[in-house]
Amino acid sequence: MTIAVMTMEDVPEVAALERQCFSQPWSAQVLEAELRNPNSVFLAAKEAGRLAGYAGMHRVMDEGYLFNVAVDSGFRRRGIATALVEKLVEFAKEKRMGFLTLEVREGNATAIALYKKLGFGEVGRRKRFYVNPVEDAVLMTKFIQR
Repeated sequence: MTIAVMTMEDVPEVAALERQCFSQPWSAQVLEAELRNPNSVFLAAKEAGRLAGYAGMHRVMDEGYLFNVAVDSGFRRRGIATALVEKLVEFAKEKRMGFLTLEVREGNATAIALYKKLGFGEVGRRKRFYVNPVEDAVLMTKFIQR
């Protein structure tokens, strides 16, 4: 598996992965706009030339806001999400960021366990944040040692 910065050529596969993984997927147009955003960081994980997963975050000053960590169903349970998030943590350390934060569905026990394993802790909740189905968001943050 290789992890590299996502490119415009990756957008069709990432958009398809979004539709597979999320009830409110980002469109190809939104993904393209975010790739052009100088404050966005996107990584793509590939295996044998095929997109296995991707992750992205916004960088605001010395803060990082993770969004849309997704792994293709055919590649799950192989450490891909872990590797993607670890790469974003490395980036945060290199850029001397103070913390990374994210929202996750309260019912997504697998993702919550992954984030806890990587040093994220629950810092709050957003009631009824998600739709299809309606669900609270768990806010999780990892503070970066400077």
